[in-house]
Amino acid sequence: MKAGPSQEEIRRHNLGALLRFVHVRGPASRAILAENLGLNRSTIMALTSDLTAAGLVREELPRTPGRRAGRPSLVVRPESTRVYVLAFDVGVDRLTVARVGLGGVILDRREAARGRVAASGGASGAADPNEMVNALAAAARSLVRKAGDEATCVGAALAFPGIVRRSDDQVMFGPNLDVGGMAIGEVLSRRLGLGVPVAVCNDANLGAIAEHERGAGVGVNDLIYLHGDVGVGGGIITGGRLLGGEDGYGGEIGHMVVNPGGRRCACGSRGCLEAEVGERTLLDLAGRQESPDVPGREAVRAVVDAAARGDVVARDALHRVGTWLGRGVADLVNIFNPGMVIFGGTLRDVYLGAAAQIRSEVATGALAASRERVKLRTAALGDDTTLVGAAEFAFADVLADPVQVLARLRGAPASAPVP
Repeated sequence: MKAGPSQEEIRRHNLGALLRFVHVRGPASRAILAENLGLNRSTIMALTSDLTAAGLVREELPRTPGRRAGRPSLVVRPESTRVYVLAFDVGVDRLTVARVGLGGVILDRREAARGRVAASGGASGAADPNEMVNALAAAARSLVRKAGDEATCVGAALAFPGIVRRSDDQVMFGPNLDVGGMAIGEVLSRRLGLGVPVAVCNDANLGAIAEHERGAGVGVNDLIYLHGDVGVGGGIITGGRLLGGEDGYGGEIGHMVVNPGGRRCACGSRGCLEAEVGERTLLDLAGRQESPDVPGREAVRAVVDAAARGDVVARDALHRVGTWLGRGVADLVNIFNPGMVIFGGTLRDVYLGAAAQIRSEVATGALAASRERVKLRTAALGDDTTLVGAAEFAFADVLADPVQVLARLRGAPASAPVP
């Protein structure tokens, strides 16, 4: 007979559940925690005491008095400034590095367009993979210095626009950003020297996680997130979990063929969704050459704005791209029956400019039963969607086993609260 979980395993599970609650849903009273976690008040008090001793949360009186008589229930708040992760977002047109505190608070960030990011003031070219990693590391180190010695980095993750193998975080295919086989996560982790690995994940998958946890898809257990940069990627949440596939390559929606014999795609095929609705196609159809000084997303927004002002060429370009995007979404609705489809990155702007066209294609191309309840939305987290997703991924270990992770990082025994 298989033995059930030990008391220590139950304790660790409950510690993680409590920490995740205040991390995702914000400060909560002991009473609310007891109600939502299905635990009694004395257990909640013991768990919060352990997490407080570890420096992960703090307890304080409510900032606004309640209506109930008697002693108010203490509020548990995440220690956002003391416990943080590093989130990296590698876009085709920009690099972003952020220090994100427990609770999802972006405490500080460094960002530059066109793959140039600097620790302070200047800029560092990052077209070469080594230069890109150097720039990311320099920016991250400046954020760590600013955090001070009292703060602890508990994880790091990097959002990358390409196919990433789950087993070793190796970038297998980056059609719009070639890293030459470099193990980005390992190299970046060594250069940071913080003792935490840097996970590398597909940006659209992280976008799906972010919108599901903190954005438009909160409470929606089946959703599809579509992300536009130069290319098009997708993240699929089914039953509240990210659909990864055998090796982590699931969700490559951008390479779903929607127009056989259509435009040549960077993957070698023709008529992929990415080839028909990507940034380069929109700008080409609109007769616009992207300026080297203007980030791609700004160029896309310029086309959408021009269409809204009556520019016929821009309007026709947006209409054509919206048609193919709508047809692709209709296919996805038929296959996955999502409760929501979320448009992020440059596709957020495309959707805002071509919503009627996209909805029309979904209405005619998706089965009535599948489209009946699906909602089409834009990413609530805006340009930070994939960055927030990287932060959430980086927090995963400490949320799963808070005390053990901090003990390992600080060199203390895992069986006792970490001072």
